[in-house]
Amino acid sequence: MSADDVLVTCEDVALAFGRDATAVVAVHGADLSIRPGDRLAIVGPSGSGKSSLLHLLAGLERPTSGSVDWPGLGGTADIGLVFQADSLIPALDVAENTALPLVLAGRPEAQTRRPVTEALALVGAADLANRLPEEISGGQAQRVAVARVLARQPRLILADEPTGRLDHATGARVLDALLTAADRTGAALVVTTHDPAVAARLRTRRAMHDGRLLAPEETS
Repeated sequence: MSADDVLVTCEDVALAFGRDATAVVAVHGADLSIRPGDRLAIVGPSGSGKSSLLHLLAGLERPTSGSVDWPGLGGTADIGLVFQADSLIPALDVAENTALPLVLAGRPEAQTRRPVTEALALVGAADLANRLPEEISGGQAQRVAVARVLARQPRLILADEPTGRLDHATGARVLDALLTAADRTGAALVVTTHDPAVAARLRTRRAMHDGRLLAPEETS
């Protein structure tokens, strides 16, 4: 696989908030490359730097030092990020929330219906399509947030603790949906989690401790 096939690469990346003695270093010198088809779990306790690293991969944060590049993507437009909070728009119903990234990308409304329907069905939320966010539970809202990313069919899916606020059964269904969508489209999938059961379902695991990304652990 050539260097151009690498979707995103981090080289000696650090991220700090604040300056001088008051600076808080969230990520220390991380090296990471993501390729098509990768299934990576980044594991560690709360505050270990997992979310900060994911935001660097998504281009939401700029590194304090080191570099983040997207040679196989040509930028960040082909990245889908599932946040810890559902972040749905209160005035839009579930279907409209799911379609929003497609609409913002200029896709005609008629061309959003099928991917929206398929994405909601994949996360078990098809029956919620006409409801407003205030009419659904927190767990349902998180499933819709996942569907919103899957409807775009991005080449890189980043999911920040996507099961952290869900019960076991719902969390398993959300992870099923992420893995199924990634398999169907050939997308790479990176999931941050503190749950060993979630991490065990991804092919590669890398731990973070105090902002430091450790060497990979391969699974069969």
